[in-house]
Parts: sequence; C-alpha cells; structure tokens
Amino acid sequence: MDICHPHNLNRAYDTERRYGIRVTLPAEDSFARVLGTDWAQLHWFFTEAERDRALADMQRRHDYSRRGDRPTVVFEKIERDSAAAA
Repeated sequence: MDICHPHNLNRAYDTERRYGIRVTLPAEDSFARVLGTDWAQLHWFFTEAERDRALADMQRRHDYSRRGDRPTVVFEKIERDSAAAA
C-alpha cells in the first residue's frame, strides 16, 4: 500500500507489528447471527506494551454505554512468529 504522506509517519511503515489482539464473538451472541460465528477482527501493535494498553482500553466500560450494557466480545492476546510477515 502506498503512503500518501510518509513524512507524517511516527516510525517506518514496513516495521513488523508482532503483538496482536484477536476480537471475536461468542457463538451464542445475537450479533454473531449478523456477522457470522466465524467473524474475527485482528489489531496489530509494534510492542507488547502498546498492545496491552489497547487491550485495557478495549475492555473498559465505554463512556457512552448504557447502564447495564455488557459487551460480549472476546479479546485474545496473540503474537506472530518473528519470521512472519507484517
């Protein structure tokens, strides 16, 4: 993918992002009927610390959640083999 303004990057774009979070839904979740029971979203980070901060933010109660809302997404820490591509 081409970068429109590479001078705005904080670090090299092609640096491997090794630490990740896999977000999935439980099979019994009603939203899984919309997205499919095999739905997953992957988020990749450069460092373990970045990943852990993002995971803590994802797991917290969000500011605009209604009282009693309980998201049912499942978060799983994952890590790429260092030989894997970014």
